[in-house]
Amino acid sequence: ILFLIRNPKDVATSFFYFCNVMSPLPSYDTWDDFFVAFMNKKMPWGCYFEYHSKWNKYAADENIMIISYEELKENPALGVKNIAAFFGIPLTEKELQGVVDRSSFQSMKKNSQKTHGTFGNVFFRKGGISDWKNHFNEDQNKKMDKAYEECLGGTILGTKLKYDVYCKA
Repeated sequence: ILFLIRNPKDVATSFFYFCNVMSPLPSYDTWDDFFVAFMNKKMPWGCYFEYHSKWNKYAADENIMIISYEELKENPALGVKNIAAFFGIPLTEKELQGVVDRSSFQSMKKNSQKTHGTFGNVFFRKGGISDWKNHFNEDQNKKMDKAYEECLGGTILGTKLKYDVYCKA
């Protein structure tokens, strides 16, 4: 099992935009309204922290590889190489580079209409990291930090998230 994780602040930011363009999902007039719903476990697919807390029980299992979105953004080639090794898939350097090129955000966004049909424009917004800094106010930042610490601080998944690197103001 490949378990891809992403820091909760960027997850919230991304999901805010996703909800506001996907008509079946609840939309939010403001970021503040969304943040309250996110922190009060009122999201269509459940609570980020509860989901990760449940998965943390399996984080040390040998058949599970945990990798973060941020890790893949920092070094896509190493991420692909590690994923291939985990699944026992040998890759030549040319194959590795082909996977890296085709799985880049820019490439996936460019091909999104072919790969995702009419939803292509919905699934690919920015593809970066740290956009949360443009949305969170100081109080929201403190609330998210507290929730992280209570649910994931000191856990295997929490360590893998590198919260101090990607989520501290």
